[in-house]
Amino acid sequence: MAKPEFTVIITAGGIGKRMGGDLPKQFLKLNDKPILLHTLERFYHFDKKIQLILTLPNEWKTFWSELILEHECNIPHVIVDGGKERYHSIKNALAYSEGQFIAVHDGVRPLVSNETIKRCFDAVQQFGQVIPVIPLKESLRQLNNEQTQAVPRSAYVHVQTPQCFNKESITKAYNLPFHNNITDDASLLEEAGFQIHCVPGNEENIKITTQIDMQFAQVLMK
Repeated sequence: MAKPEFTVIITAGGIGKRMGGDLPKQFLKLNDKPILLHTLERFYHFDKKIQLILTLPNEWKTFWSELILEHECNIPHVIVDGGKERYHSIKNALAYSEGQFIAVHDGVRPLVSNETIKRCFDAVQQFGQVIPVIPLKESLRQLNNEQTQAVPRSAYVHVQTPQCFNKESITKAYNLPFHNNITDDASLLEEAGFQIHCVPGNEENIKITTQIDMQFAQVLMK
């Protein structure tokens, strides 16, 4: 069987507590379906030939298996162990990645649009390292001890996912040692010497982290 051109690693290896409650946020129901399942379906319906990999906490794998049975999900996907940090989860997933291009997407971003995915997938084939971004609307101030200073918001953007890379590039980057200043995959690729290209994202592509995010996502889903 021919190898897929694209692999999408969907990161759901955390058990974040900012949402509150005992259930990890990726398993919470959004319009009667787990957030993570919405995200998985987004990429599967975009292109059924994509290799899909989920990083999950080891202790929640059985729970996920029960969830997909309950929702009659037959989408092919590989499950790998989520590590202590996002870095370790992605590194685990790269060992199973078959695509020439690797996309990394937050499991709790179920509202990424087909247009954003297409822009990222098209651009990565030209530029090698691509991230979706959206402009800032709010004013910004920089903190400096007890003083603040206004900074031009036009010089900054919000970063989203999927972040997409040539497999050779991301593999090289993840051979660098872990440190706490790695905020996303793009920052690690930059540390490895690669230049990042930006394409427009979509405003609805929020990362569901808090209860307010969940309420907003429910409205957008409708």
